[in-house]
Amino acid sequence: MSGSDAGEGTLLPTASLLIADDDEVTRSGLGMLLAAQPGITVIGEAADGFEAVDRARSLRPDVVLMDVRMPRRNGIEATRQLLAEEACPPKVVVITTFENDGYVTAALSAGASGFVLKRLPVPRIAEAVRVVAAGEAVLFPAALGRMVAARPLGSAEALPRAELTGREEEVLRLMATGRSNPEIAESLTVSLETVKTHVGNVLTKLGAQNRTHAVVIAYESGLMVPGVTG
Repeated sequence: MSGSDAGEGTLLPTASLLIADDDEVTRSGLGMLLAAQPGITVIGEAADGFEAVDRARSLRPDVVLMDVRMPRRNGIEATRQLLAEEACPPKVVVITTFENDGYVTAALSAGASGFVLKRLPVPRIAEAVRVVAAGEAVLFPAALGRMVAARPLGSAEALPRAELTGREEEVLRLMATGRSNPEIAESLTVSLETVKTHVGNVLTKLGAQNRTHAVVIAYESGLMVPGVTG
């Protein structure tokens, strides 16, 4: 699904993007602005969750930029359907107006890879799309912690049941602070492959769809406390 785009003597990975938002002005304006960003190819738009699922199936984007509050089918249900039913689903980045929106937490638990705020500068949103397309997560740990604290989603027992090892719990804590795999490897003084193994074990044991979902569980279980990073 991804290609590459030649820049000034460099190759920049290109992420194909579908934008789902019920507001036509927001959708088209954001589409034009993001299309002008390096490494982003906007291949379609959708006005609600039903269209988002249908267009994602036909266009096969790398990433869907998904508004959560849409008519007919909201972004949470659309995200859950895409990730559960598609053999090779796109990554989903939730885009929202308010960082304390409980819908965002639900979408992350449904499998979205992260969220961005609509008020962010367009280059920041484009960077989030590229990061998620490359397999990483887009986390705002403090905001995520506040959302989970305000609206727990019932997976508080997942962490105790998982029986994580001490090192796996340590890796999960670092994931919850927004660190990437290379940053975790540097922090723990281990190889990148070792970190990837630990992350994979954490996801499997928690039954998490991705690292963002695992972080949601870490907050809900009490392993991470909103406002406390240590």
